[in-house]
Amino acid sequence: MATLIIGGTAGIGKAWAAHLRDLGQTVWVAARSGGDWRVDVTDEDSIQALANAVMAADEPLDRLIYTVGLLHADGMGPEKSIRQLQPANALRSFQINTLAPALIGKAFWQWLRKSPEPTYVTLSARVGSISDNRLGGWHSYRAAKAAQNMMMTNLAIELKRVNPWATIAMLHPGTVDTGLSKPFQAAVPAGKLFTPAQAAAQLESVVQGLTPAQTGAFIDWNHQPIPF
Repeated sequence: MATLIIGGTAGIGKAWAAHLRDLGQTVWVAARSGGDWRVDVTDEDSIQALANAVMAADEPLDRLIYTVGLLHADGMGPEKSIRQLQPANALRSFQINTLAPALIGKAFWQWLRKSPEPTYVTLSARVGSISDNRLGGWHSYRAAKAAQNMMMTNLAIELKRVNPWATIAMLHPGTVDTGLSKPFQAAVPAGKLFTPAQAAAQLESVVQGLTPAQTGAFIDWNHQPIPF
């Protein structure tokens, strides 16, 4: 079993890679710096170069995992009001949270189409559920994650027509003690702030239980489906 984790040098991705190595599995990591391959997920040529390199590897790829996410950075943060919406920040969020995982699906299309039982999962977020939205706010991040879910659902539908044994899924990891959630942890209920190692083990359990019949599913860390 060979798994490629894009974003596997920090946070959940790093812990997930370590967890898989502990299980004796082959793990490749791709990131902007460090890892087995370099990739800039904002650059389609870089994503395609990664796909070409992975497809040329001696061991065939079985699973692809996208763990990169953007909520805040460099003065950019989740909006509490529509009055705080900035086009540049919104586009940056969509580039990382929506376009990147879709372009990865495009770059790895031949693998998804031809492999016996390929699995491609992305880290989404419960706040990307439109029907579950009761609080509002976080406009760019919510919209980008909702759009990621749509992109991945479309990919699952298209892929099922040519490879019914493929599995696409979007996973909600819960609130994990990483840089992404650090400024927002004060309101997290006791026992619901997971370490990256806990999150990795929980998510791996979910992925191991996935079947092609679930392709296009939006699932949380506790194996529960999330409504779109």
